[in-house]
Amino acid sequence: MARRLLAVAVVALVVLAGCQTPAVTGDAGETTAVETTDAPPATTGDNDSDFDYADPEEDVLGWEGGYWHNESLPVTASDGLNESEREMVINRSMARVEHLRGIEFEEPVSVDVISRDTYREEYAGSGDHSEAMRTFDNVKFEALFLVGEDRDSLAVQESNRGSNVLGFYTPRDDRIVVISESETPTIDETTLGHELVHALQFRNFDANFSSATRDESNANNALIEGEASAVDNDYGDRCGAEWECASPESAGGGGGGDIHLGIYIMKYFPYSAGANFVEHVHDDGGWDAVEAVYEDPPASSEQVAQPEKYGSDAPTNVTLPDRSTSDWERVTVDGRAPYGEVGVGGLTAMFGYPAYEQDRHPQDFVLNPLNLDEDGEVVRSSPFDYATPPVAGWDGEQLWVYENGEETAYTWRIAWDSERDAEEFADTYRELLRYWGAEQRSDGVWRIPEGESGFADAFRVTVSGDEVTVVNAPTVDDLEDVHGR
Repeated sequence: MARRLLAVAVVALVVLAGCQTPAVTGDAGETTAVETTDAPPATTGDNDSDFDYADPEEDVLGWEGGYWHNESLPVTASDGLNESEREMVINRSMARVEHLRGIEFEEPVSVDVISRDTYREEYAGSGDHSEAMRTFDNVKFEALFLVGEDRDSLAVQESNRGSNVLGFYTPRDDRIVVISESETPTIDETTLGHELVHALQFRNFDANFSSATRDESNANNALIEGEASAVDNDYGDRCGAEWECASPESAGGGGGGDIHLGIYIMKYFPYSAGANFVEHVHDDGGWDAVEAVYEDPPASSEQVAQPEKYGSDAPTNVTLPDRSTSDWERVTVDGRAPYGEVGVGGLTAMFGYPAYEQDRHPQDFVLNPLNLDEDGEVVRSSPFDYATPPVAGWDGEQLWVYENGEETAYTWRIAWDSERDAEEFADTYRELLRYWGAEQRSDGVWRIPEGESGFADAFRVTVSGDEVTVVNAPTVDDLEDVHGR
C-alpha cells in the first residue's frame, strides 16, 4: 500500500505542483468568470481568424497589450518562445487573468525567464543563515522527524526550492521570474497566470503580511497562494477546452531532483489547503468576500484547513514555562517569535512522511496525507488533506529550542480542542516514535537508540487534560535537566 501511495503521490506532485513562490511575503474549485466588457464572441471553430478581434477604444477587462483573452496567437510553444512571442503570450495571459479575476492591470508586469541553474545560484539559497537560525531550524525539523541530526535542515529546504519552484513574483521589484527547463526559454501559461494574480494582489490589496512562525506563515500565505491557485486551476481547465494555450507539453512539474517529500507536504500547505479555503470563502460571497479576508487574515493554519472555523475558533494561547537547569539555554532568533509553531501543516507532514520515507519499513506509515475523492483519485485542486485525525483538533502550541554546548534539546506543548483529541494525538505520536525505532522505558519515557535513525534521543510524552507535552533531550538523564517535572 505504501509503495502504491508513494507512486500516486509523486505523480500528483509533479502534475499538480503549483508555482511555488518564495518571495511573495517579507508553498479551489471552479471559479466564476467575470464577464469581459466589449469582448469578442468566444471562439467556436478551428480558425480564430474568422473573428474580428478589433482593439477596444479604451482598456477593458479581458484585453491587454493588443490581445483578447480568447484570441489565438501565431506562436509555436514546442520550440520555445522568442522575445516577440513571449510578449504576445504575456499580454494574452494578463488579459486572461483579468477575465477570470475581474481586476484590471493598470500597468504591464515585467516578466523575466531564467534557467533552473540560474535560479539555484541566485535565489534558492537566500534567507537568514545565522547560527541561531540554523540551530533553531535544525531542531524544529528534527522535532517533526523530517530532518535528522546528521543533516542541515536549511540545506535540505534550499535543495527542495531549487528543484520544484516554477516561478515567483517579487513585490519589491513588481516583477515575475519564470524558470524555464529548456535552453530555449519556454513559459507555462498556468504558472504565468498564477504569478500574475500575485501582481494584482500586491498592487491592489495589503498582502505584505509579516509572519513570525511557520503556522502564521502558512495561514497568511494560504490566502495569497490559495487565491492564485484557484485562478490558475480555472485557467488550466480552460486550456485545451475554451482556450488555445502556448504551454509546451513538458512545462510544469519542477526540475525533479532529490525532493524531500515530507518538507514538500509541509510547505505545500498554502497551495493545497489555501485553494480549498479560498473556494469556500468565494462560494459564500464571491471575490468581494475573498478580498475582505486581506483585512482579517486567518489566525492559524487550522482555520485554513477547516474553513468553517475561520473567524470563530482562535487558537489557545499556550504557555510552556522554562524549567531547565542553568546548563541549558533557550535559543531564540532575532525578528522571530521566541518559540516554534508548526500548526496542522507541520503535524500532517510529520505523520505523513513515513508514507514516503522508504529506508525503514516501506509497508508501514502513520498517516495517509493524500486528499482522495470517492474514486480514490488525488483531488487535483487540493492534493493533501491537512484536516484529518490526529491533527484536526489542533488548538495552539509552543516549541522551545535549547542548547548546551554542541547538544540540543526541545520542549513542545500542543493544545487540543478536547481531551479526546489530545489522547488521539499522543497515541499517534507514540506510534511515530515506534516507527523511528524508539523503545519505551517507563513513565512516558522513550529512547531511540544510536544508529536507528538520525533522531537518536530520549523523549518524554505526557498528557494533561487537553494538552500534550513532549520533552526531548540527548539522554534519558538529561530530560529532567531540560524540563523538570
